[in-house]
Amino acid sequence: MDAVSFLAKGLLLGFSIAAPVGPIGLLCIRRTLSGGMVLGFASGLGAAAADAFYGAVAAFGLTAVSQVLMGQQVALRVVGGAVLLWLAIGTFRAKPASEAAPAGNGRGVLAAFLSTAALTVANPATILSFVAVFGALGVGIGSDAGGASAMVAGVFLGSAAWWLLLAGGVALARDRIGPETLRWINRGSGLVLGAFALYALAGVVVGA
Repeated sequence: MDAVSFLAKGLLLGFSIAAPVGPIGLLCIRRTLSGGMVLGFASGLGAAAADAFYGAVAAFGLTAVSQVLMGQQVALRVVGGAVLLWLAIGTFRAKPASEAAPAGNGRGVLAAFLSTAALTVANPATILSFVAVFGALGVGIGSDAGGASAMVAGVFLGSAAWWLLLAGGVALARDRIGPETLRWINRGSGLVLGAFALYALAGVVVGA
């Protein structure tokens, strides 16, 4: 299979993994509504970078890294659940912004990128799906390095494409949404994020 085929399959895989609206999707939507498209897209790119990282672990057969990450599932779930809970409380209590944050706010953009990257990495079970799919496609230990690299690049670009579409679509609708609607969106997003956080933390308790 040539590099172009690996790239195309990676694009589809990255897009399909990013598309389901979970806690990261909600954060991207909420940050786009409150801070503008740049902030929302930066949040999505953090998740895309984390997906590419796990894709690289699977594609290049880094079993040692895989074992370390999977061995720390409890700690990662506790940290990820706690961060999600903190974000949920902040989202629920947030007041709608009167205008979008300036695009030049680099520190806020970097923080948005890093926070979603950390949250995505805190779910090491994601690597299992990459290992399964990459194995089925013949990508992994012993595979061509060029094909593996193209696959990982495709995963990142496919995921990034979804976040660009989501942030762009929400940004276009932002001006048609009033402050009261934004307030209820914040509250609803906060409750859903809180539910994700409690689910993650409950899984640690049940599994203990």
